[in-house]
Amino acid sequence: MIFQIIFFLLIVLGLAALVVWLILRPINPLKVHVEEVSLTQFNVTDNNILHYNLGVTINLRNPNKKIGVYYDEIEARAFYDGQRFDSITITPFYQGHKNTTILKPVFKGQRLLPNVHGEYNKDKTEGKFDIEVKLYLKMRFKAGVVKTLKFKPKIMCEFEVPLGSESNPGVGFTAEKCEFGYRF
Repeated sequence: MIFQIIFFLLIVLGLAALVVWLILRPINPLKVHVEEVSLTQFNVTDNNILHYNLGVTINLRNPNKKIGVYYDEIEARAFYDGQRFDSITITPFYQGHKNTTILKPVFKGQRLLPNVHGEYNKDKTEGKFDIEVKLYLKMRFKAGVVKTLKFKPKIMCEFEVPLGSESNPGVGFTAEKCEFGYRF
């Protein structure tokens, strides 16, 4: 009798898992690209103060047919030479299935960044600056009426961007794919 109950429970759980898999499959990873970058100010003073004006256009694509995404928290951080120089919060939103959302964070201000003169002078000579923008997220997936628990993925976008002018901000930049991973 106990064997029959256990066997019955295994069959029911197996069928439930199969139904969930059939509804949600396939869960395609989100696709993230940096489409445009505008760097109109980027200079380091003698006292290690970085003055910057960086605008980034990020293309966030949900390729799934049946799954939507709730972005409950989004923090965009900008880095130069491994040091964070700015951080902004982006308004939470819901992204439906088969949908593309454009994010346009702007980083503007000044920040003390010690020990970057060597990298800055090298990049300035080459005419391009190596910058990273990382998105720290808290997100949930939605399939029908079912919502998952929150996930904490991190999106890392690395790119080289030339210093432009106000009238010609993004000349010489090519779109870059971003890496999508999970942090624990």
